[in-house]
Amino acid sequence: MSKAAPQARGALEGRSHQNGAMRLLQVAQHADDLDRASAFYETVLDSPAAARFDPPGLLFFDLDGVRLLLDRNAPSALLYLRVDDVAAAVERLGPGVEVVSAPHVIFTHEDDTLGPAGHDEWQAFVKDSEGNTVGLISFAPRA
Repeated sequence: MSKAAPQARGALEGRSHQNGAMRLLQVAQHADDLDRASAFYETVLDSPAAARFDPPGLLFFDLDGVRLLLDRNAPSALLYLRVDDVAAAVERLGPGVEVVSAPHVIFTHEDDTLGPAGHDEWQAFVKDSEGNTVGLISFAPRA
């Protein structure tokens, strides 16, 4: 353990954590055009933006307690978004969206380690309005 560890631990002690564990609060994604990005993410998430601050050019969505920040100055990130139905989400985006990888089963969950047991995990990858690749994930009972 380095000598800096006690300072770092002390800095974290005042933070609020659910059940004493750290959790993800915010993810940033690059967006050149906030209006265009807002329309894309409102469609794929089937939910309106939570807040917009322009200037400086920040757009937020609430993903079940985790903030998705669309920011002109953020780097591109590979986001995986859980949706109710991958195929329906891709269809909802319309013919103008670039589908990088069509909806397909990527994995069958035998137990609940990484997803619900007895379910197929469906994934698709699309390009968002800003050229970022976005993964879409849903779970369906195994047929």
